[in-house]
Amino acid sequence: MDRRRFLTVSGLAAASPAWSGSAPVAGAAPDPGLFKRVDFGTDGLGLDPREYAALLHEAASGADLQADSYSNGGLIAQLEQKFASLLGKQAAIFLPTGTLANHLAIRKLAGEGRRVLVQAESHLYNDSGDCAQAFSGMNLVPLGEGRAALGVEEIRRWVERTAGGRVQMKVGAISIETPVRRRDHEMVPFDELQRLSVYARDAGIGLHLDGARLFNLPFHSGRTVREYAGLFDSVYVSLWKHFNGASGAILAGDAGFIEGLLHERRMFGGSLAHAWPQVALVANYVDGYEREYARAWGAADQLIGLLRSQGLFQV
Repeated sequence: MDRRRFLTVSGLAAASPAWSGSAPVAGAAPDPGLFKRVDFGTDGLGLDPREYAALLHEAASGADLQADSYSNGGLIAQLEQKFASLLGKQAAIFLPTGTLANHLAIRKLAGEGRRVLVQAESHLYNDSGDCAQAFSGMNLVPLGEGRAALGVEEIRRWVERTAGGRVQMKVGAISIETPVRRRDHEMVPFDELQRLSVYARDAGIGLHLDGARLFNLPFHSGRTVREYAGLFDSVYVSLWKHFNGASGAILAGDAGFIEGLLHERRMFGGSLAHAWPQVALVANYVDGYEREYARAWGAADQLIGLLRSQGLFQV
């Protein structure tokens, strides 16, 4: 495995309980068979069912955990408020999957503009089963095959081409994923995002960030999650990739954008009757994630150095 790939997949695993020698949450179940693995394949801790169940029991027993009702209120409302604040947005909504979060975001942003510009390497274009096309009548236009970033001039040409046809069409939204999983988690340069944000706002085009792994970026770019989120009209963040939820996503934006999305969430079958078990662990990992992510990279570098010194690793 090459060094870049190793560091890409290591994520928080290198700083998992088994690596650091500490339990993931104070007072976790004492079962000696739990929390003994170092998982190099996930962004979070890669909890197995027994580990997740043990921590869920602790979360439900040791705190005033308020249940939601069809994904409204209780713990879900608390998480929505928490992430809206972290991202510098006015409001947020919980959704059961990132696929639905991206879909609802571009659906709302695009309005009557049926064309949406996306990266050819993006999750939205490759891994969502054409949901936006099938269920919302949208036309996703893939740009930049083999690349993470889309240049403003490339986007401008497509916007003008769309508007200049014999039947005039409008690009209603642009969706950008960063980091891009299919490009080995390559980041879109921040200055490129700034230029794109200025262009999109001047052109009246909605701009969505697929930030499933957004909280990984500050360590590498020196920019805060708020700085990233501030460039976009809407932002999706995964709750399981970073924060050890069983599943779930947050979609954030201004109050007018979020207003009414709970009805579309239900229309698409996304209002879980009881969502709290999916995300009850998330609050334990949010505030310290960026610190632990940086620590994980340091641990990974140490491990690579140790393996290299023994002739067991090569780039």
